[in-house]
Order: sequence, then C-alpha cells, then structure tokens
Amino acid sequence: MKKEIHPKYYPEAKVICACGNTFATGSTKPEIQVDLCSSCHPFYTGKQKLVDTARRVEKFQAKVEKQKKAGAKVGRTAKRAAKAARKASSKVEKVGDAKKKTKK
Repeated sequence: MKKEIHPKYYPEAKVICACGNTFATGSTKPEIQVDLCSSCHPFYTGKQKLVDTARRVEKFQAKVEKQKKAGAKVGRTAKRAAKAARKASSKVEKVGDAKKKTKK
C-alpha cells in the first residue's frame, strides 16, 4: 500500500442525530450529523414520523383540506365515482330510448 494517500481514520467518530441522540463509531470524519438514527427511525421505534425537508407532506395535506372544503372527493375515489355516474346516466338514456321506440 502507498503511504499518505489514505484519509485519516477516527475510531471514535461522534455521530449526532437530529433527535439529539449521540453515539460513537469509526469513520474518516471526526463528526457526522444525521437526520435519522436507530432511536428515532420508524422501523425501529414502530412510530410514524414524517421527515419532510421540502414541505411535500404539508403541501399535500393543504391540498386535501382545500378539496374537502370544496366538497370534492379525493384521488382515485373521485375518478371511480365519476365513471360510475357516467355509466349510470348512459344506462338511463338507453332505457329511455328503448321505451320510446317500443311506444311508437
């Protein structure tokens, strides 16, 4: 191995999580800052935690609230309801046309 080409190894590197938990590990950096650790990750804790750096969750929730206030159904349910309404209205028209033809 060539000398002086490898980074310095820190066997007691400090890891700091956004939740406040700290622990030591080996790394090439003396200090590491992370968003999630085993103390706050939903997989390990069993609790739901939304990590939202771009406000996507908040934007989606605001959009859903706006649609609820307007009285519209949300997402796939709305499409299915519209399709069912079209299908029902076309059946009614066909039945009405058939009755007109038979009366003549």
